[in-house]
Amino acid sequence: MKRFAWVLMTALITILSMTGQAQEGENVPDRPLLMTHYMPWYQTPRVSGSWGWHWTMGTFSPSQTDENGRPEIASHFMPLTGPYDSRDDAVLEYQVLLMKLSGIDGVIVDWYGSSTLYDYDENNAAAGKLFEVIERAGLRFIICYEDRTIQPLIDNGRITLETAVEQGQRDIRYANDQWFSSDAYVRYNDQPLLFIFGPLYFRQADHWTTIFDGLDTLPGLVTYDRRLEFAAVASYPWPPMHLSGGIELPPSVLESYLELFYRNAERRDLIIGSAFPGFHDIYAEAGVQSSFGYIDPRNGETLRTTLDAALAHDPFIVQLVTWNDYGEGTMIEPTEEYGYQYLEIMQETRTALDPEFAGTPDDLRLPMRLYEARRAYTRNDAVNAELDRVFDAIIGGDLAEAQAILDALPPQS
Repeated sequence: MKRFAWVLMTALITILSMTGQAQEGENVPDRPLLMTHYMPWYQTPRVSGSWGWHWTMGTFSPSQTDENGRPEIASHFMPLTGPYDSRDDAVLEYQVLLMKLSGIDGVIVDWYGSSTLYDYDENNAAAGKLFEVIERAGLRFIICYEDRTIQPLIDNGRITLETAVEQGQRDIRYANDQWFSSDAYVRYNDQPLLFIFGPLYFRQADHWTTIFDGLDTLPGLVTYDRRLEFAAVASYPWPPMHLSGGIELPPSVLESYLELFYRNAERRDLIIGSAFPGFHDIYAEAGVQSSFGYIDPRNGETLRTTLDAALAHDPFIVQLVTWNDYGEGTMIEPTEEYGYQYLEIMQETRTALDPEFAGTPDDLRLPMRLYEARRAYTRNDAVNAELDRVFDAIIGGDLAEAQAILDALPPQS
């Protein structure tokens, strides 16, 4: 019966796609959602007690500095804040305000599930904290489940081959209980969208039938390009590094990949696009593996052209790949190398989609002032109460009030 139910659901999705009758979820604007893929996997000694793997990759030592005085992190790029912890309240506040002011609608969080192997539980806790700030800011969120975590759980004796699907069921029930019912969670046809980075382990439709069994509302699966598409409501593209041969990917190859993806995506009612600024991983230097290759940012043109390619096909969501994957160098978060360039491009894009959006490049500098004040007045409760007002003023669109509060802060003792 479960198999029949899955086939029936897939058939209904196909019929709706063919007839164009699928309707978007509630509280969705009449334009594509701009959602940025977010990594919650960074740890620092100050917050978590030690440097996490994604800053070190077992090779780099962020406590040391290079000849330019910069922490030695596993990246070619440096966030304007320096290396940070994904559970740092001040960092989350800073990042979410940047999203709000740049016109980004929310996050698609790379989620390693609910288990406690490696740093999975820290990542899960960081995702939960981020979602709280996202909701405070009136933004949206989606889970992108990494089922690649299942094999390490088997290898480490936490689960068995026979209980792997049960672990997937536990993970998705956790997400369902914690987040799917939130007003901020993105839905389509009244289904919470569940992105999958793959799937890489649960590659059969029957797996997902069992994983979803017992949920009040079936999630809508959104899979990686060409992965289990027949059982999904949509798929999404990603930087096609498999076409690079480990060297620079020519713009013409990137263009051809995206053209083919969107041509196939047009067969469905629900289209998910992706845009990205470039690709420059650190894997070879870290000794993790060979490099996947390189995509030239072309001074912002790669982000602009991939945005244009996505928006030309009337997508429901454009996934921005990524907010902060420093290991692969795809981040649009402000860095020492690129400053606010990518978020200024996002402001331009949002303004073109929504003329009522009024963000300016100067606005983007305001969250850093708040972040620096949080750092400077860490133990001053009275000042931090005022800084809470700054956050609320920015979210409410009163940037003049936010500036005035910051300008009136007392001298540091």
